[in-house]
Amino acid sequence: MHTVAILVLDHVVPFDMAAPLEIFGRTRLPDGRRPYRTRICAPTPQVRTDGFTLTVEWGLDALAEADTVIVPGCSEQAGAPHPEALRALRAAAAAGTRIASVCVGAFVLAEAGLLDGLRATTHWIAAAELARRYPQIEVQPDVLYVDNGQILTSAGAAASLDLCLHMIRRDLGSAIAADAARLSVMPLEREGGQAQFIVHEHPPVPQGSALQPVLDWIEDHLAHEITLKAMAARSGMSERTFSRRFREQTGTTPLQWLLRARVRRAQYLLENTDHPVERIAHQAGFGSPTAFRDRFRRVVGTTPQSYRTAFHGRPGADRPRLPGRRTELATSPPASRP
Repeated sequence: MHTVAILVLDHVVPFDMAAPLEIFGRTRLPDGRRPYRTRICAPTPQVRTDGFTLTVEWGLDALAEADTVIVPGCSEQAGAPHPEALRALRAAAAAGTRIASVCVGAFVLAEAGLLDGLRATTHWIAAAELARRYPQIEVQPDVLYVDNGQILTSAGAAASLDLCLHMIRRDLGSAIAADAARLSVMPLEREGGQAQFIVHEHPPVPQGSALQPVLDWIEDHLAHEITLKAMAARSGMSERTFSRRFREQTGTTPLQWLLRARVRRAQYLLENTDHPVERIAHQAGFGSPTAFRDRFRRVVGTTPQSYRTAFHGRPGADRPRLPGRRTELATSPPASRP
């Protein structure tokens, strides 16, 4: 089981602490097992927030046993980070533990020296201060999160949900991450300034829409040539009327919908099969492997092979894989770019 230790310091922001606690705690494998166990740990038995006092069961030694350590942000009333906590973070990083920060928790990682020479983000209102205090960090204020492989940072509190789902997807694949997102009543990813590895969901279609049958047909025939004329014919409309209705109901064009559906199919195949890229290009309906690689990079922000390395959640066809601490880091994806 993968252990997630949430390191809380005095004046911790409750939402920053609760978000990863809930996301990882609710995640389930297809057979119902929990792939993660969560632990709240601190350098002292009690931690103050701005509204209550928290009694903490686990000390800093929990960091040494964790596979992932998450550092929530603290309010403006917080002083300098506890020196023992900084030492524990450095030791965990040296041992290869994955470490992530939520919001202004990035300042704690920066103080520990874990962000030196890396790209990082934090809440936009604190980004300039992070850059001023720690000029060795390349601060990116306009992204949801930054993944450097072992060290990750997220923007404001809500972005911690995106970051947690991203880590779950890295660990277990898109299907389990999508289920965790549904349990949290949020999308697997959302609009933001970051070229993430996850493709945005199709725009919603109104319940009972006349377009639904043709959309289902598109999904069932992605490996074949699909033209606007064929889509319009399936809908019983002229091409002009079909294109207008399509944009009215989905907010995008039939061609863009088709391309997105093909990229999503390719993502699924990269995550769940060992098929070569050339075969996946054909199965997803791209005219050539070159066209596939170009479109995939433009939409997803990385190459098909890099995506497979990051998100191939199944070593076989039967069950998802939760990487161990060491192998997980060896296959970490490159940091996302804005």
